[in-house]
Amino acid sequence: MSLFGRALRLTVFVDDTDTWHHRPMFTEIVHRAHAAGLAGASVFHGVEGFGATQVVHTTRLLSMADDLPVAVVIVDTEEKIRAFLPQLDDLLIEGLAVLDEVEVEVVHYRGRQVAP
Repeated sequence: MSLFGRALRLTVFVDDTDTWHHRPMFTEIVHRAHAAGLAGASVFHGVEGFGATQVVHTTRLLSMADDLPVAVVIVDTEEKIRAFLPQLDDLLIEGLAVLDEVEVEVVHYRGRQVAP
């Protein structure tokens, strides 16, 4: 898959303890993005952060080591990303979803080679 030119980056911020039907919310988002045929999705686990509650959660204090931030980042064409957004509404996410335009130029991409 190749992406060149303008694209949208969708970043969804949730807590690592958020779930959807006993499954981590970030996992559900990734699997929905995959099923929707998006170019790819990556999950980044934060070590510290705060959100609407203004409570700082960090790995440095055991008592605050839950509800750490997780960011799911997806980049694809604007059309595909916008078509995917209703799936986030279905999840009733208590978090933040951000769209931003990006210029995309893939300089190297090679999938894993399958042995013959």
